[in-house]
Amino acid sequence: MNSAAGKDTMHQNSPRTPPAPRTVTVSYAGGDERRGPLTMGQANMIRCILRDDPEHINNHDVWAIPPGTGLDAVVEALRTLALRHEGLRTTFPHAPGTAPVEQVVASGGTFTVTVVEHTAYPAEPARYAESVARAARVGRFALDREFPLRISLLTHRGVPVHAALASSHAVTDGSALAVLREEFLALLAGEELPAPAPSAPLDLAAEEASPAGKRKSEASLRYWERIIRTKPQEMFAEPRAAGADGRARQLTLRSRRGARALAGAARRTGNPEATVLLAAWCALVAHRAGQDSCVTAVPTSNRFHPRTARSVNTLSQDALLCLDVRVPSFDTLVRTTWGAALNAYKHSRFDSVRLWEMIDRVTGERGSHFARDVVFNDVSVLPATLLSAAPQDSVPAELDLVWGPFQALPTRMLAFTYETAPQLHISLWADPALFAPQEAEGFLTGLVHLLEAAADRDVPLDSLTGLTGVGPAERGPDWTRVDGCWASPRAVRDALSEAVGGLPVHVEADRDAGAAARAEAGAGTGGDAAGGSGAGPAAGPGPGPCPGSSPGLTAYIARGATGLTPAGAHAALMAAVPAHGGTGVIAPRRYVLVESPPAEAGPSGAWHRLRIIEEGTGRSRQVRHER
Repeated sequence: MNSAAGKDTMHQNSPRTPPAPRTVTVSYAGGDERRGPLTMGQANMIRCILRDDPEHINNHDVWAIPPGTGLDAVVEALRTLALRHEGLRTTFPHAPGTAPVEQVVASGGTFTVTVVEHTAYPAEPARYAESVARAARVGRFALDREFPLRISLLTHRGVPVHAALASSHAVTDGSALAVLREEFLALLAGEELPAPAPSAPLDLAAEEASPAGKRKSEASLRYWERIIRTKPQEMFAEPRAAGADGRARQLTLRSRRGARALAGAARRTGNPEATVLLAAWCALVAHRAGQDSCVTAVPTSNRFHPRTARSVNTLSQDALLCLDVRVPSFDTLVRTTWGAALNAYKHSRFDSVRLWEMIDRVTGERGSHFARDVVFNDVSVLPATLLSAAPQDSVPAELDLVWGPFQALPTRMLAFTYETAPQLHISLWADPALFAPQEAEGFLTGLVHLLEAAADRDVPLDSLTGLTGVGPAERGPDWTRVDGCWASPRAVRDALSEAVGGLPVHVEADRDAGAAARAEAGAGTGGDAAGGSGAGPAAGPGPGPCPGSSPGLTAYIARGATGLTPAGAHAALMAAVPAHGGTGVIAPRRYVLVESPPAEAGPSGAWHRLRIIEEGTGRSRQVRHER
């Protein structure tokens, strides 16, 4: 673990003097030696590991050790796990500045355990152990040589109390850590473990490289493209989203009321509890975001197959669920949720590099920036569950909300469902720019209220504000729906002007879809890639809106002597959107270039009367719209 971070934590939790850690080196030998290509999940996580903050990517867990267990027994159990699971003996060799393309499984090796002795254990043992495990997440794992678990063994007068771990996401995800915890405790209890899961990382890599595996990956890319091309790019596109700082506090709900309500709603509707909970979550998220669809990542999807359910491997590849909430009632939504979820799970194994190439291409054509705003992880239905290490009451509360520590949040809203009986146990991390503390608490209690109502009757979805106390996002009159997304023409104007070097820009929503149709057709005589229609007066009224088209944005740019083209304007805006944050920014469907801004400020009609130099969509490929 990071010693400085560990000492800070210990100062806060122990009486006076921080304990002095010592290192125990553990050797293991006798495993099979293998090497081969990466799995898709490994490649996906390694891409993130090399790019992102380690605190975002590394995992952690706390294992409470049964009273009276000796140090030697703990070390022997850890040694057994290392030999049992190929993933723990795996490294990823690569040259500096490159990404790994293969994995190597060693037959033996060593790892270290940091033993932290205490003469007086902190007053809140579980919270203390959790803080030590979190501190160990700091710092990147050396993929080519480091054992993938950083283990701190916390002892009281020589007796082990907790094992606090951080893990490399290239080797384990949360469910894999839970499997390791279960097996560790079984070994300490003297139980004989069954054979490990049949899908070791190298076996999974071979399966993915087969013709059937490649067809499955291609189908997944097509499924994702349909959503990326047509559905909301940001769930929380609203003015408040601009104030995010990337950190959020954990808020944990434990509720017997919620568990009873969920069970009752499942009985009344005749659907599994997991389906009802997912429907309720999506309904409330979409209601709060003011969206017609809920687009949410569901990372546990690849754990639902029996062959991979207990695999000690990183299977973290998102299923992308898109659930249309434009239905009259909750029961109708529940009936569509299971099929939508299965479709998402079926399309959750893919080549992550190709996926992001597709996302970059499609968002460039669409003029948007895809944001992974919402993540919902229901691990309660998995064979091994990564329960929070925070202390729990022996008797579940009717409804209890507890705030935990801040942590880095690479998304707007993240939820883990740990259990649904005898209590509903959910931890939520919600962006504080979007959810003040009372609003985050209100969201979770609102979820319970929705489940309670659904246990009794079919709930009209237009009644959610009054029923749950959760209201939709407030957007000013400047905001409008563009291509299925919420956008602010003012934010688009500011971002575009900055992207093109401060040139004067005017952006407005089309009064009808005719302008968008004309832009798609090439905006007159000019080709899109070549820049549009050429010099001439502003065009007269077009042929009228295309049926089913939604209004777009038109940008007028006073380019002066710069030589800017529609393609150049679009490329500059798209390059700037990720740095800008993307909130409320979607590219215009049409760029109209004029020489100078109108002399009179105020009404937008003044821009319409200017002589057009060039116009077009700016895309090298014509934009397709959902009919």
